[in-house]
Amino acid sequence: MLSYQHLYHAGNLADVQKHALLAWMLDYLTRKNKPLSYIETHAGRGLYDLASAPALKTGEAAKGIGRLAEALPADHPYARALAAVRAKHGESFYPGSPLIAETLLRPMDKLHLAELHPQEHAALEAAIEAPNVAIHRQDGFELAQSLCPPDPRRGLMLVDPSYEVKQDYDRIPKILGQIAKKWNVGILALWYPILTSDLHLPMLKALQSIHPDALRHEMRFPPIREGHRMVGTGMFVINPPWGLEEEAAGLDRLVRRATRRR
Repeated sequence: MLSYQHLYHAGNLADVQKHALLAWMLDYLTRKNKPLSYIETHAGRGLYDLASAPALKTGEAAKGIGRLAEALPADHPYARALAAVRAKHGESFYPGSPLIAETLLRPMDKLHLAELHPQEHAALEAAIEAPNVAIHRQDGFELAQSLCPPDPRRGLMLVDPSYEVKQDYDRIPKILGQIAKKWNVGILALWYPILTSDLHLPMLKALQSIHPDALRHEMRFPPIREGHRMVGTGMFVINPPWGLEEEAAGLDRLVRRATRRR
């Protein structure tokens, strides 16, 4: 359970989808001058050097943010977060979701980040500087259950497990269902991989039966290398904010244009 490290995959097309939609939702929430809560169940290290040996080894970033960075409108919140992190740390650095949230949210907002992996947790503590961020070395699902409903009640939760533990597919519908009952105004955003084995399909069937009004957005792409089982990326958003469906469709068009040119 503690073997996964995202550095090998940071900046790939799955990150582009997840982080672009996350940044848009956070920006949407901050348009109202009221505080909010941001909760992340599987935060990772927060900051990634795409010029490092692990990142270069897989080549996933080159086919992800490497192709999309210049295509993003400069005023998109995802582009703003990228620019802020690169200005501070260097052009090869990429923000994970914790740094995207830290960059886009305000001092009056509260952030809770859970990361159980000891090295990733230590790196996350080093990367995060804002005083309104609490970093927990705790199981993310346990943290989410204990915090919800959070104070402030407005806000968003990102659920982004590695799915190394196959039982996650079975238990996520129940966990999200419990959280949604306790935090009925919260935006709950679940990321999931699309694998050749279609392990995600029973989970999504269960989720959609409980949350029929949720937004499901998926992007498909060829395997990054021979034998790679990941062929797409998905987001399932409970209580999606108005305009998210249109934003997701725009992201699809942007990705198609950027990947077609190469």
